[in-house]
Amino acid sequence: MELQFKRHRRLRSSASMRSLVRENHLKAEDFIYPLFIYEGENIRNEVSSMPGVYQVSMDHLEAEMEDIVAHGIKSVLLFGIPKTKDACGEQAYHDHGIVQVATRFIKEKFPEIIVVADTCLCEYTSHGHCGVVEGEKILNDQSLELLVKTAIAQAEAGADIIAPSNMMDGFVAAIRAGLDEAGFTEIPIMSYAVKYASAFYGPFREAAEGAPQFGDRKTYQMDPANRLEAFREAESDVAEGADFLIVKPGMPYLDIVRDMKNTFNLPIVIYNVSGEYAMVKAAAQNGWIDEKNTVLEMLMGMKRAGADLIITYAAKDAVRWLREDQ
Repeated sequence: MELQFKRHRRLRSSASMRSLVRENHLKAEDFIYPLFIYEGENIRNEVSSMPGVYQVSMDHLEAEMEDIVAHGIKSVLLFGIPKTKDACGEQAYHDHGIVQVATRFIKEKFPEIIVVADTCLCEYTSHGHCGVVEGEKILNDQSLELLVKTAIAQAEAGADIIAPSNMMDGFVAAIRAGLDEAGFTEIPIMSYAVKYASAFYGPFREAAEGAPQFGDRKTYQMDPANRLEAFREAESDVAEGADFLIVKPGMPYLDIVRDMKNTFNLPIVIYNVSGEYAMVKAAAQNGWIDEKNTVLEMLMGMKRAGADLIITYAAKDAVRWLREDQ
């Protein structure tokens, strides 16, 4: 009997053949590496739930940046941990707030590095929420005023990209108008357009010391059950002037990444969040998985889903492994 069938294995016959026909690729330029800048001195604290990730003070920042540059990583995302917090998060928008200080330092010493500034209040407020609080209600419009001040302070410090993560309605419109009025018309906005109220953020809240002191963030972050809501959020941000769109978290929301890529003609960014990173690290340390191959497969899955850029704590490891495989 003569069988008629396709021989797909012809294109998998060797490593060279598989490389020749590979559809997606990971490279150092794809990664944005998050940094936690701690106000103080002689601080280099490993985050217990995120092995290999550190809170660093300014006196350790140069060494950290030299390591990042040596790995070939081109972009960093800055989060700040201030000495003092208050109800309005003043250190987020103060001229000498820790992210502003770190930004000036990086742009002076490492001008080729793209500095992305996280624009939120949660690390700076005593209550841990991303906006102004009245009782136990997060006030939207009053929060916008402080977020605009924060974005302008970050731009004045030299940030290349403003990345608002607060999920207040109208935050892109307000920040775009504020930046333009302050003369920063060329500074792009990388909007956390699609940010779910996720259980995968736990380790980050340890690293950034920004957990809410009451309630949760479900009144402003998105319901994980919803897909169409992502379109509404992203459409608003595009109309308001966003230049990049972030989907956060990563792995549980690859369908949303593909939706965004198919719908919007903007760079799509995925955030491979702390919980995803921590789970892989824990499993690898227990010998349950091969860390290198698992991480690279996860990151490749994000690229295949449509991500142009990946914010990931695994950036250093990934770049090193990719070089080893060349």
